[in-house]
Amino acid sequence: MAVTLGPSGWWQRWRRHLSARDGSRMLLFLLLLGSGQGPWPVWAGQTFEYLKREHSLSKPYQGVGTGSSSLWNLMGNAMVMTQYIRLTPDMQSKQGALWNRVPCFLRDWELQVHFRIHGQGKKNLHGDGLAIWYTKDRMQPGPVFGNMDKFVGLGVFVDTYPNEEKQQEAQKRRYSPGVQRVFPYISAMVNNGSLSYDHERDGRPTELGGCTAIVRNLHYDTFLVIRYVKRHLTIMMDIDGKHEWRDCIEVPGVRLPRGYYFGTSSITGDLSDNHDVISLKLFELTVERTPEEEKLHRDVFLPSVDNMKLPEMTAPLPPLSGLALFLIVFFSLVFSVFAIVIGIILYNKWQEQSRKRFY
Repeated sequence: MAVTLGPSGWWQRWRRHLSARDGSRMLLFLLLLGSGQGPWPVWAGQTFEYLKREHSLSKPYQGVGTGSSSLWNLMGNAMVMTQYIRLTPDMQSKQGALWNRVPCFLRDWELQVHFRIHGQGKKNLHGDGLAIWYTKDRMQPGPVFGNMDKFVGLGVFVDTYPNEEKQQEAQKRRYSPGVQRVFPYISAMVNNGSLSYDHERDGRPTELGGCTAIVRNLHYDTFLVIRYVKRHLTIMMDIDGKHEWRDCIEVPGVRLPRGYYFGTSSITGDLSDNHDVISLKLFELTVERTPEEEKLHRDVFLPSVDNMKLPEMTAPLPPLSGLALFLIVFFSLVFSVFAIVIGIILYNKWQEQSRKRFY
């Protein structure tokens, strides 16, 4: 469903596209609205947004590098260009990622992602897409859009290649009506580290929801918004060049711990595309809560979704230290020697008793 931009959405779009020369007009506009003394109210005066620069990235991409002093780290084939950060080029078997080095401890937040996917491939001859992450671990390359499998946290996927559909076609099978998805496709997944992303089925078994998003080779800006407020996850997109947010995913009861990392990654295989990130902007949302909500919205330690049972994590046993291993071996040897000595004594007594009965 298309959502016409209200005061908050219109303001965000206007703020994104405002040029420097319009600064005086913007100031006059704010003064006329009486908003010059604080941030713009997002939801009827109950929510305010604040840009968090330590979790945001835009041109000219200062603070991106490989050192410990950088706020953002590149991985794999990711490169910083003048107008964008390219996660992967339009070449086979590439993967790249961009990760925020600062953990996020915000309670309610909104992440705006300005991205572009384009390449030479024709219909269904391109791939594989990109992902936006809020996870416990960072800088871990793997098969899930360039990130590790069995991650802990939230993943939002912009999938451009229909693996399941191609397998169905190869097996000369057809989808049931209402089951087939149209790609590119946006989906979301919450994981506590126990689930694998199913590539063969494009993540269908574990997705929270999804929607079609025609985002390739467009000549206008494409945006994705991930909003997490009061354990309510909402994902919207602006991909039609109409300055409208369209609903994509809305899931209540999503429980995400604080202290995780934001990142984005991409991967190509036999098929490829350019996957570019133009900006990432994180806003802190201050939300009024009732005392009852304060009790319900306490911090959690593992991601979960209400009314959706995730497999329990079995913590691996910690490895034994050298001292513990030595003591185990030592006492095992002592017990073995003790058992042998007792066995010899009992055997000798049995032999003596046997001789006495014989004589």
